[in-house]
Parts: sequence; C-alpha cells; structure tokens
Amino acid sequence: MAKLRTRKHRVVLSRSTGGDAGITVVMTILGLFMVLPMVYTIAQSLKPLDELWMYPPRFLVSNPTLKNFTDLFSLMNTSWVPFSRYVFNTIFNSIFGTAGHLLIASMCAYALAKIRFPGSTGMFTMIRTSLMFHTTVTTITSFIIMSAFGWIDTPLAIIIPAWGSTLGLYLMKQFMDTNVADAILESARLDGANEFYTFWVIAMPMVKPAWLTLIIYSFQGLWNQGASIYIYSEQLKSFNYAIGQITAGGIKRAGASAAATVLMMMVPIIVFVVSQSNIIETMGSSGMKD
Repeated sequence: MAKLRTRKHRVVLSRSTGGDAGITVVMTILGLFMVLPMVYTIAQSLKPLDELWMYPPRFLVSNPTLKNFTDLFSLMNTSWVPFSRYVFNTIFNSIFGTAGHLLIASMCAYALAKIRFPGSTGMFTMIRTSLMFHTTVTTITSFIIMSAFGWIDTPLAIIIPAWGSTLGLYLMKQFMDTNVADAILESARLDGANEFYTFWVIAMPMVKPAWLTLIIYSFQGLWNQGASIYIYSEQLKSFNYAIGQITAGGIKRAGASAAATVLMMMVPIIVFVVSQSNIIETMGSSGMKD
C-alpha cells in the first residue's frame, strides 16, 4: 500500500513532488497572464499624454507621473455638487444594498431549501425562470412599480431592487441544498432551537463560501453602477456617474479618465482580496455529509 503524504499532520493528495511543482508553475503562469489587464490599466494611469497616444502603444510606462491623478482631483473640485456627496451615495447604496440582499436572499433560500411548505417547488421554478430575463426587459415594469411606491429619485430606487435580485437567492438555495445537512438542523430543533437560531447560527456558517461570493457580486454591481433612469437629482447620483461626466471631455482628459478607471476598480478588488482567502479556506473545510 502506498504511503500517504502528509503536510502539517494533514493527509494531502498523493501526487509526486514533481507534479506539485509542475502544477505550481502552470498556475503561476496563468495567474500572471490574468493579472496583465490590471497591470496595463495601472500603467495607463501613470502615463503622460504623449505616451497615452503613442503608436504603436507601449504596455509599460517609460516616464511615470501622478499628473493624471492630480488632474482628476482638480476636475472633481470644480463640480458644483461636492464630490464627497457622490462618494457617499455610492458607499451608502453599496453597503445597504449588499447587506439587505444578503439577508433576504439567505432567509428565503433557507426557507425554500430546508422548510417544506405548499407551493415551494412552483415558487423556485418562478425564481429560476426570472433569471432568463435581462433587467432591460423589466425596466418599464420596475419603473411603474417604483413610481407607484414613490421611490423615484430616492436611494430606495437603487437599494430595493438590489434586495430583490433573484440570482443571489438561487445561489444560496443551491448551496444550502448540498452543504447543509438536514440531520444537523433536525438535531438543533430537537434541542429546542427556534427556526431563526437554526438558520443564523447553524446554517449560515455552513454556507460561508456562498454568502461571501454573494457579497462580492452584489457589492461590485452596486459600486460600478452608473447613471440610473430612476435618479434625477444630481445630489443622489453615483461616484461612477460623476467620474463618467468628468472624463467625457475628449482627448485632453484621457489621462484623468485612466486615473478614474484605477480608482473605480480598486475598491471591488480590495473587497475581493479580503474575502477570497475566507472563501477558499471555507470551501476546503466545510464539506459535510448526512
């Protein structure tokens, strides 16, 4: 019988050392290839205008400068609405939209996956069907509903639709079906735990990869949201919209546009990097069977 390899007292896959080294090399090459767009974007933000319009274009910057960022901040200060207001709107919508979506999607997914009630199968079929329709198709209906509730030109027009996104519900439901054992939930109920305690304390930690993924997806979508047909007031518009207005000045603002692109992508990247380690760690240690 072949001897199992161990690492830090844990059994690992029985690959050879050469196989591990080969996989590491391949993954490193793929990782470098995937990071190239990010490196190019950062390099673009550090190029002076003469390098930005150089032909043929260069991948890396020869004479790095921070002038693009200073130009961007100068343009921000000329806005008649304080630029901090745009930033606050985006942060507010992103945080509350993501938190509400996570809570509602998780509770609904738990009910559909682990509580038997009449109509649950038909309801989940409707949820799956809704994933087939792009938001553009439902724009008119959504506008009519928001207008009836008086949410037009308020933050609720951005936050409430984020709460009701069915993609997060579908993701959480599928993950709870396969990763939350019914026997564990039954044991908690027999011990006197109420349904909310069972959901929050027992089920949610077991689906940590799913809700961390949901946080990344939801936050990124809200953070990158630009102009909205539901928001008219300049004081309620997003950071992405303001950046787009500033950098829409043509060739002379190409450097500021490159700097704005870097600023816009940094926050979602930070959220992803912070959550990624937890997702990978939990996926490797949370497998359970009945």
